[in-house]
Amino acid sequence: MSLATAELPADPDALRAFALACQGELKAAEMAVQIKALEIEKLKFQIAKLRRMQFGRSSERISRQIEQLELRLEELESGEAADAAATEATDPTPSPPERARPKRKPLPEHLPRQDVVHQPADNGACACPACGGKMGKLGEDVTEVLDYVPGHFEVIRHVRPKYACHACDAITQAPPPPMPTPRGRATPATLAHLLVAKYCDHLPLYRQAEIYARDGVELDRSTLCDWVGQAAWLLDPVAAAIRRHVFAAEKVHGDDTTVPVLAPGLGRTKTGRLWVYVRDDRPFAGEAAPAAAYFYSPDRGGEHPAAHLASFTGLLQADGYSGFEALYNPARTKPGPIIEVACWAHCRRKIFDVWDSTKSPVAKEALDRIAVVYAIETKARFAPPAERVIHRAKTAPLLDAFFAWAEAVLARMSAKSEPAEAFRYIIRRRVALSRFVTDGRLEADNNIAENAMRAIAVGRKNYLFAGSDAGGERAAAIYTIVQTCQLNGLNPEAYLKDILTRIADRHPINRIAELMPWRMTAPSSAPSP
Repeated sequence: MSLATAELPADPDALRAFALACQGELKAAEMAVQIKALEIEKLKFQIAKLRRMQFGRSSERISRQIEQLELRLEELESGEAADAAATEATDPTPSPPERARPKRKPLPEHLPRQDVVHQPADNGACACPACGGKMGKLGEDVTEVLDYVPGHFEVIRHVRPKYACHACDAITQAPPPPMPTPRGRATPATLAHLLVAKYCDHLPLYRQAEIYARDGVELDRSTLCDWVGQAAWLLDPVAAAIRRHVFAAEKVHGDDTTVPVLAPGLGRTKTGRLWVYVRDDRPFAGEAAPAAAYFYSPDRGGEHPAAHLASFTGLLQADGYSGFEALYNPARTKPGPIIEVACWAHCRRKIFDVWDSTKSPVAKEALDRIAVVYAIETKARFAPPAERVIHRAKTAPLLDAFFAWAEAVLARMSAKSEPAEAFRYIIRRRVALSRFVTDGRLEADNNIAENAMRAIAVGRKNYLFAGSDAGGERAAAIYTIVQTCQLNGLNPEAYLKDILTRIADRHPINRIAELMPWRMTAPSSAPSP
């Protein structure tokens, strides 16, 4: 716990020690800020140097290094903005800036402008709120903010006329319009567009800045980083609520994938992990809203899924990763056991790899036997649980025959051969692979979770996924919101615009359930013209 929130001791000696500890904490914080500022300046210098080298000699490697450094710088500045937003929320007292910011430029004159006039509450009666006397117009304040309408930017001019009382000289004026970010010039629509372009369409902020510049809208990358970092901090409670909804289910699908993360130094990357847990009851006609919860970790240690699933008890459908296997302990009592449900698609993929490389007749027969099981699953899809179990009554003898045949085939194979490894993987999971037959809530495979990872694969092809571990965690939170929107048939950009507007209007934190994607209606997901 920070000393800033600790209670002051009453004893003078204890108070003196407390003051010394506060000074130490302040010096450590100042040093951390200085180190981060130096790292930012170093990265800017490296980028400038590489750009000068690029002019002299065309090099794909140099271009790649520049992209990596841009991403690292982007994550540092976005993280700094998120930290600043959190600090300002707990301590609104203004503090001097830690680093120099680019000078705020006026919004481009060529953009269309829309005036929104904010009249004082009693202006219709032209009566002074202090004495009731007649008022006259004294002037007005104009605040310009950048709004994004699908396809183009425009400027909204918030005009707030001032009125002065002729009798008592009292001045009245409407309050400034609420904005998601303090003293920000980005509307909820602009923030939503930046987030979806970065985390859904896989466009880093420096590329977005280049795109906007072509339309004459000069937005410094550091400004975009500030906006994204502050917006991500505002949306953290929404992502946390979605994750609680996912783990309240009786059954979830889990999966993970690699994500390259830029490591300190020039051009080096490390391998992080992105995890997803999906609640989707639609295949068995369940009424609960579908949702996906993403998490980032710097490695694939088993402690990460254990922490993610600490509050979960029920059925977990996943692949054979050992970190998941450690959770299937019948003695787990807090909050309860986790039951393994294995994935036939994962097993089939191992057999297919054997057949693709060797054209083995045994592998082909295994594929044909699995195909018969999936033909039955096609008929059971989207039916109520009881009806699915009736369809799957034909599956049980097929699985018994498959495992008996697989054991006989394995006995005749070389123990170290690739086909033998694939068959052993399947046979070891016989119980977990058979659970779906008698439980209509379960699926034959884990494709629900694997489909939720497709967007990550697209992002990996477009650019280095994350500039830092903090950037990976921020991306996991936004992915949680964006993917849950898509599962519920909503346009993520329209949804983010809606809830950021509500947050700007001081939506109560104890009513966070009202902001969940499944509480919105599909027609409202269309972007406003």
